[in-house]
Amino acid sequence: MSFIKFSPVFLIAGMVIAGYDILIAAGLAMFYAVLLCKLIMKKSFTGVMEIATEGAKESVFVLFILLTAYAMVEVFMNSGVAAAVIRLFIGFGVTGRTVALMSFLLGCLLSLATGTSWGTYAAVLPPMLWLTDIVGGNVGLTFAACIGGASFGDNFGLMSDTTILSSGIMGVKLSDRLRIQAPYAIICIILASICFYLTSVSMGLGTEVKDASNVLANIPSSSIEVLHEERPAVLTLLAQVESGVPVYMILPIFIVIIMAFNRIDVIICLLSGALSGIVLGVFAGTLTSLEQIFNLLYKGFSDAGSWTIVTIIFVCGFGGIMSRMGAFEFLSVFFVKISKKVRHLLFCNGVFCLLLNMTLCEETAQVATATPIIKQVLEDNVEGNEEDLYKLKIRNAIFSDAMGVMTASLIPWHTGYAYYIMMATALYPLHEFGFADVLLNFYCWISTIIILAGTFTGLDRFIPNFGIPKEPAVCLKKKQKKTV
Repeated sequence: MSFIKFSPVFLIAGMVIAGYDILIAAGLAMFYAVLLCKLIMKKSFTGVMEIATEGAKESVFVLFILLTAYAMVEVFMNSGVAAAVIRLFIGFGVTGRTVALMSFLLGCLLSLATGTSWGTYAAVLPPMLWLTDIVGGNVGLTFAACIGGASFGDNFGLMSDTTILSSGIMGVKLSDRLRIQAPYAIICIILASICFYLTSVSMGLGTEVKDASNVLANIPSSSIEVLHEERPAVLTLLAQVESGVPVYMILPIFIVIIMAFNRIDVIICLLSGALSGIVLGVFAGTLTSLEQIFNLLYKGFSDAGSWTIVTIIFVCGFGGIMSRMGAFEFLSVFFVKISKKVRHLLFCNGVFCLLLNMTLCEETAQVATATPIIKQVLEDNVEGNEEDLYKLKIRNAIFSDAMGVMTASLIPWHTGYAYYIMMATALYPLHEFGFADVLLNFYCWISTIIILAGTFTGLDRFIPNFGIPKEPAVCLKKKQKKTV
């Protein structure tokens, strides 16, 4: 019976592995779960759909956040905000020894501003790969640095769809999550930066500063054609980088970050970012008409549109039905059986997310499938006060997102890995990119290892504000029963 109840998860996994879109897979899995729930719980079809509707209601606020985020990203990509970031970094003195480090930090800031790993990667890679060629850096190291930086904001940012989705399903506020996750993220950035620089030194790369102002002129037309096919919005951004935008166009990024860390409502943060980007874009001359502004907002809303909205509704409805059936009970029993402490249970949740990402090979599908499961495992098996349980939910949300985004480039059969290799090969055909280059993606390795090992051992307590509540403030229910 446990296998039958859990079978909708196998259905969604099997369909994604077979190449079907997550929208189709999530929809069919939900309706299959509806049928099982009707048969097992002997409820009417209307009764089961009410359960699904209750689950889907959880997604409404998430959808509003997602729509606003997509609109803000479109403004940032077209108004000159993203271009200002790239120009700021390219304007520094660049050497063969520092180009990979600069690529990583540029990716971090731009992904934080846009929330998209693939979009940031497509924007950063062309100028930085050819800049590496100019200054005599190591192309493979720069490639890995671009992936690491692009992954940062997709796991730690108000605009990331996976961050919004994982936090929304888990029932935690984005601002709370980012505040708690910030020290961990900063430590990972520092350690990765040290690794990128020391690796550059060990490779004997040059220290001569060279002019990088004409880097875009050196990008071959073949690379531009690739961007036109894969990421046309990046061409607008690169054109602004070449023509120049005022330095003040970077301000909307800091407005959003400062508001978020002051725990201002996430939608207000996003709207403020979009509005400030529009106002400054008008002053800078990058936005020249009301029609252009409305078109940007329209494109942002449409990019987040029906595909994303319907998928999230299906996923949340699916999670509601599966929880009501007790479909995850056997998983809870297994995790609790092998866990001696709460942190071990959370570690199991993290490993489960990682294994599911290796199976589904698509981070959004992994987040959508895993988050309701690990949420139920936590709620069924851990006791504590409301504040402490909330912190555990935040750790679960980080796990769900991180194990999807951070490991996408580290799994050779993953769609993320394929995208990164394909794009780099097309943009820079002078180098044969492969897993040996991906091994240099220090940020993703470091962030994955630290959160898994730190959670299991309890060493995460040495990261300010990041450690999970200690026992007995929180405890496994089975342990409490034995004590009683």
